[in-house]
Amino acid sequence: MQVSTIAPAESGAATKTDNRTGKYLAFHLGREEFAIQVLKVREIMGIQDITAVPQTPAFVKGVINLRGKVIPVVDLRLKFGLPEAEYTQRTCIIVVQIQGPDNSVSLTGIVVDEVSEAVNISASEIEDTPDFGDGVATPYILGMAKSKGKVKILLDIDKVLQSQELDGLKALIR
Repeated sequence: MQVSTIAPAESGAATKTDNRTGKYLAFHLGREEFAIQVLKVREIMGIQDITAVPQTPAFVKGVINLRGKVIPVVDLRLKFGLPEAEYTQRTCIIVVQIQGPDNSVSLTGIVVDEVSEAVNISASEIEDTPDFGDGVATPYILGMAKSKGKVKILLDIDKVLQSQELDGLKALIR
């Protein structure tokens, strides 16, 4: 992996767009399509038995045993405030690698309605996140990709899953 540094005088917008290009895994939550960087994805599996953990937020479905390692599972629909939906044959758990603010790396499962495709997204297809007004912070959105006549919401999965609730659950699992 190549790491580049940005001189203070450089424009952040061009560099930001460059960092957002690449291969993404697209998935659905309801009628909306989201995408996360493929480099963050460790595996995709069908829905399986999830062990509930008491006194966790509703969006934390519990934990699963992934080849001897216990990892938390988050229902992304509930995390984003969407209505709960019954799991179907197409419902998947995407196991993602999350980098914490302290550079620690952990695995987390995210439940999505269905995985649609892996897609290459170029800089010309990406727009910055629109301003939704005061009081609406969207730091977890990298941008909006216009692809095949549709808009995909590009997620920074590290920021989506960095919350005190998950930190507490990870501490409990250890």
